[in-house]
Amino acid sequence: MHYRITVLLLAICLAAGAQTMSVEKLSSFLKNYTTDQQHKPSDAELAGFLAHVKLTERLDDKTVESLASDLRLGAKSTAALHKLRDQSQSLAAAAPAAPVEAPRAIPIPSAEEQGKILQDVREYALSYSKNLPDFICTEREQRYGAPPVRAGSPDWRKIDELTKRLSYFEQREDYKLIMRNSQIVSNQDVKSAGGSQSFGDFGSMMRQVFDPASEAKFEWSKWSTLRGERVMQFDYHIALDRSRYHITFEGGRDIVTAYHGWFDVDPTTHAVMRIAVVAENIPPDFPVKSAQDILDYDYQDLSGHSFLLPSHAEIVMSTGDYLTRNNKSFDIYRKYSADAVLKYDGDLTGGTTPAPAPIKH
Repeated sequence: MHYRITVLLLAICLAAGAQTMSVEKLSSFLKNYTTDQQHKPSDAELAGFLAHVKLTERLDDKTVESLASDLRLGAKSTAALHKLRDQSQSLAAAAPAAPVEAPRAIPIPSAEEQGKILQDVREYALSYSKNLPDFICTEREQRYGAPPVRAGSPDWRKIDELTKRLSYFEQREDYKLIMRNSQIVSNQDVKSAGGSQSFGDFGSMMRQVFDPASEAKFEWSKWSTLRGERVMQFDYHIALDRSRYHITFEGGRDIVTAYHGWFDVDPTTHAVMRIAVVAENIPPDFPVKSAQDILDYDYQDLSGHSFLLPSHAEIVMSTGDYLTRNNKSFDIYRKYSADAVLKYDGDLTGGTTPAPAPIKH
């Protein structure tokens, strides 16, 4: 909802012409708009918005420098702020901000408490896939590309948009490409779309982090906030000899890397609300130079029951001379239909519980 509000305001600004704002309102808007992890605006989009702003008070150098630095604004956005500063010099100075009472520090859980929390999280993660019902959902994936930049934000350009039919049946995922941009396709293999893709959103990523065989090292990070709610954040690391994190490049080249990341935990239920994976020590001769995957979970209604299911994901990769960013959303969850037929080539484990699938990019 927060993102929709900021986008709507931006659209109104661009359509209606100049919009008057105080310095405080401008600062608040920019902070909210640029810190959205799922839909970060491009440098050009922000600059376009700033070109339609008319200030009611003077914007000083200190505020410009603070916004540009704290929000890591690009060259175009920073230039637009400088222009606003120059245009506002004849206006009255902005009123000083009212002092804000420092929030009370939240106690960090003791080592014993952290151990119990992590044990609960492990049990939740390892049983997550088994407790999910069979279902079908729609995955929409917007893919962007950009040349690398030394400073500021990449100039992301949209490449395409993929719409997939994702079936989850007997703890297995099956993806079918049903639309590319506005063109309908006939249940094609998603790999036919080429480019950067990721798999393992429904349990594999989380399960491999907490699988005892991975021997992950966990460490308390901090109290954090996710979608306006307080969460506990932990860091983790998995060594190469225990990793099943795959990066596959066109032509069949495939490597396994060590990886680290973090996860956010609901302090009441100890359920995982967000998990991030960052590849490390990628061999220098491999085409992919960096890879990061952030997956968010949220409560979804499925046949009258609420389940914690993937809601959004962002995957960012680099080949050195080119960056890619995939924004994925999962919606229209519904109960698995009996008339949908899925076939698999054998059982990976010889039992009823499938082995964790490799995380691939």
